[in-house]
Amino acid sequence: MSELDGINRHFEELRKRLLRIVLVIGIITAVILTFHAEPIQVGQFTLYYPNPEPLNNIAAQVTHHMKMNLVPENVQLIQTAPGQAFFAQVYIAALVGVVVGMPVIIRELVGFIKPALKENEINVSRSISLPALGLFITGCVFSYNFVIPYILDFLYRYGESAGLVTFLNIMDFVTFVLQFLLAFGLSFQLPLVMYAISASGAVDVYFWRKNIRYAIVAIVIFGAVITPDGSGVTMWFIAGPMIALYTIGMIFIERKERKKNRTFKSEINKDGI
Repeated sequence: MSELDGINRHFEELRKRLLRIVLVIGIITAVILTFHAEPIQVGQFTLYYPNPEPLNNIAAQVTHHMKMNLVPENVQLIQTAPGQAFFAQVYIAALVGVVVGMPVIIRELVGFIKPALKENEINVSRSISLPALGLFITGCVFSYNFVIPYILDFLYRYGESAGLVTFLNIMDFVTFVLQFLLAFGLSFQLPLVMYAISASGAVDVYFWRKNIRYAIVAIVIFGAVITPDGSGVTMWFIAGPMIALYTIGMIFIERKERKKNRTFKSEINKDGI
């Protein structure tokens, strides 16, 4: 009976933490859908303040920015049913809510698993929280500026070469973009995941170098699955950066271990003297 009570307490704790996460994301999403980012000039700087304007909200501004910067020339972005533009803005606002609320998400998840972690694992989880947020945002920015525009233009040229006029549905467009933003935001966590696993002692420091061939195969398969076409070209937009991130993580872990060993040997020599 006591074991069942313990399981129930864990579920109740998880429910409370998930509720707080959903509440934070929901509040941020509601703000994005309610307010318009109004620019104001302060000296040489342009600042923004929230102005209530639900029909021209921040999500609509983001949608317009995506249209101007990501949609290839001569491609028309349209909605084919009532409400599509609204739901597209809801998706965008929810993603912004997840990104802005990431510190809360990480804190709640780490807080839930904290009782099951060892002291060194708790220290590792604390040390990677802020870098995780930074890498997620970096992955999204990298995808938005250097990957998505080229993939859309590459795929559009298939229709252009056949003399077709391309109309892009707003829901398909937003889903496509968000898919890549999330994929890159999560894939940029790879070095941190590698570091956390190594720091916890779950694998040897040189595990990543020993298994690099298998990792590359897995990354290429992941890139092939997540990309929308079967050309074998666009998958490298994801696989390439992930292989680079894997290599960076591997080198960082090995250098950190070598530095740790040098420090340890130096302390031993001092004690010997």
